[in-house]
Amino acid sequence: MAAAELTPTSYIQHHLHNLTGQVGEGGAFWTIHVDTLVTSLLMGLLMVGMFWVATRRPTAGVPGKWQAFVEILLEFVDRQAKDTYRGPSKLVTPIAITLFFWILLMNMIKFIPADFISIPLSWVGVDYWKPVPTADVNATLGLSISVFFLMLFFAIKSQGFGGFSKGFLTAPFGKWMMPFNLILNIVEWVSKPISLAMRLFGNMFGGEIVFLLIWVLGGASILGLLGGAVFGLGWMIFHILVVPLQAFIFMMLSIVYLSLVEDAH
Repeated sequence: MAAAELTPTSYIQHHLHNLTGQVGEGGAFWTIHVDTLVTSLLMGLLMVGMFWVATRRPTAGVPGKWQAFVEILLEFVDRQAKDTYRGPSKLVTPIAITLFFWILLMNMIKFIPADFISIPLSWVGVDYWKPVPTADVNATLGLSISVFFLMLFFAIKSQGFGGFSKGFLTAPFGKWMMPFNLILNIVEWVSKPISLAMRLFGNMFGGEIVFLLIWVLGGASILGLLGGAVFGLGWMIFHILVVPLQAFIFMMLSIVYLSLVEDAH
């Protein structure tokens, strides 16, 4: 839907509205954000496809440009993972690669103006489409909850269920303070995935609102369009740093959390 057909407030609300699907009778059981789910899956498939193309015809001597580029990125993530994680698991690097590149691709959709996506979709009857999955708290919580279960897996695998339970109940104040230990550890474990999700969501959602504000406030006149283009370009250049940084922070904190839970209390 074009910006001229909406007020500034309704224009922003329109682009921040998710396309939803209902599961169950009357939609009472589950509401799915279809745009977030579809875009996330497409970015995941794109990530796999990019790596597959790079490894389809690898050369041991002088690699091709795309192969060299992918190898540089993978080596960077692998080095960061190995420098941060000191445990024995070989799953950490694949986890780090998946988190970083998947979140990076989802964040990069922010560089596409919202109308470039919503207007063509409106021609086929899709009225709402929130383009950036990481600007949806459901997506970031889904990622962080996955990290939470990985933390449980790593902790139980390294300490055993008995050792993990003992540490959860007796650390840090000893067995005589078991109720306080339990409360403190529950707060610590729950706060980690929540902080992961909210940090990524807050940065992406806030950036999306600013992009929309610049676009809609600059559309009133030719001078406004020029000013909006200048400020929009400046904000986009700033986000060239923010987009990979947020993916990097999410990846690094996840590795740190996985490393910490493997340490016996």
